[in-house]
Amino acid sequence: MYIKPILIDDRQRTNDFIKSRWFSTEMVVGGEIVNMTKLQGFVVYENEEIIGLATYRINGCECEIMSLDSLKENQGIGTALLNKIIEEAINKKCTKIKLITTNDNINAIRFYQKRGFDMVRIHHNAVDAARKLKPSIPLLGNYGIPIKHEIEFEMNLDR
Repeated sequence: MYIKPILIDDRQRTNDFIKSRWFSTEMVVGGEIVNMTKLQGFVVYENEEIIGLATYRINGCECEIMSLDSLKENQGIGTALLNKIIEEAINKKCTKIKLITTNDNINAIRFYQKRGFDMVRIHHNAVDAARKLKPSIPLLGNYGIPIKHEIEFEMNLDR
């Protein structure tokens, strides 16, 4: 297993991975359509196959995690990807890292809280608005939970 930044040579493979996990290379976050094919990130390979991917964007002093996927849970892949993003955010002088997930994503909610992120906002019924921009967002998510709200998490890097 090795981690490397997404490079131009990886872009088609990472785009295909994103489509396989998110059904599209467009994500709607906070009422904005984000083209994930343009994002920076890190990819994890094992035997030349992608087993994990994280994407992010930096705007001023904020780093926003856009996606984090691991094909093999509980093996440290997600944590390794998160640590690479934290390291990059610190190197770029960011003061905080933020992300948004949906209310059905219990695994992500647990993952980020265990790693020091605080829940700072709930955007009530935000996914209803997102469906107007991307109608393919399903009504039901993980564990049969209706997908309705966006939950925002932050980690302050002021150290």
